[in-house]
Amino acid sequence: MLKVGIIGAGLIGRKRAANLAGATLVAVADRSRERAEKLAADHGAQVEATATSLVARRDVDAVIVATTNDALASSAIAALEAGKHVLVEKPAGRRPSEIEAQRRAAEQAGRVLRVGFNHRFHPALQRAKAILAGGELGPLLYIRACYGHGGRPGYDREWRADPSSAGGGELLDQGVHLVDLCRWMGGELELVAGAAATFFWDMPVEDNGFLLLRSPDGARTAWLHASWTEWKNLFRFEIFARTGKLEIAGLGGSYGVEELRCFRMKPEMGPPDVEVQSFPGEDRSWQLEFDAFRGELDGKRTDIARAEDALRAVAIVHGVYRSEGLPWAEEEAS
Repeated sequence: MLKVGIIGAGLIGRKRAANLAGATLVAVADRSRERAEKLAADHGAQVEATATSLVARRDVDAVIVATTNDALASSAIAALEAGKHVLVEKPAGRRPSEIEAQRRAAEQAGRVLRVGFNHRFHPALQRAKAILAGGELGPLLYIRACYGHGGRPGYDREWRADPSSAGGGELLDQGVHLVDLCRWMGGELELVAGAAATFFWDMPVEDNGFLLLRSPDGARTAWLHASWTEWKNLFRFEIFARTGKLEIAGLGGSYGVEELRCFRMKPEMGPPDVEVQSFPGEDRSWQLEFDAFRGELDGKRTDIARAEDALRAVAIVHGVYRSEGLPWAEEEAS
């Protein structure tokens, strides 16, 4: 059975620990000893004082890195250099160079490195991708998507509001999910224009991000909005094809019941035929993604994101940061 160590015992670390079917959690490390002890106790695991001591354990086969953004790259690289396979949470790094360093470390170590873009494994999005790939609606034309929440009191004093810890704001937080889903659905995209704005929260990073993307051949476009001022939590992902449209709304929980609407154009046009599928119940995307990660360790090709996917998404975000003249923007690699 696969033996796993988790670095980072916050919300995402707890979600990962709860979705390790087919594997055993053997060790946990976190900057907060109390938090690590709580997660370890809940799963019968041991506590390690540091990420360094965790990755050095001989009984750890794979490491999940679920830290704040500033520690993602260093923790993942340490695990890879110690001979462990790694699942690192999105965005995988604060800037493209941090992700590229992980990719090189994985190549040199001969170990698997994958990135936690769990939204790929939501059933409505999986079904939409299958319909699109099946060709029944014709080729993809464009995507329009919004993703956001309204924060909470004190949100502007949390680590996500600090560019040194987070590497950016809402574009790097939820925006990269939208970019990744667009690329996963329809292929490569490039930045045409974007904006990073701070409308409400008293923070140096953006609380809203806007992206206009286009495929290299100009055949597909995406218009995306990620927001920390979406006062009612929202996820809406619309895929427009030649003879129909797919609309995904909700992610469960506070985002509402996950639902897929398929609009099929009639030959005479007019109001389309509509098919609605709902996916109530618990969010299984974390479990399905971990299953995919284990499959990759066995040499299977799955839908799980790779370092190259994270690299492209974060590079697009940094293209916006450069255009806005933000001090934490990384220059484009030559």
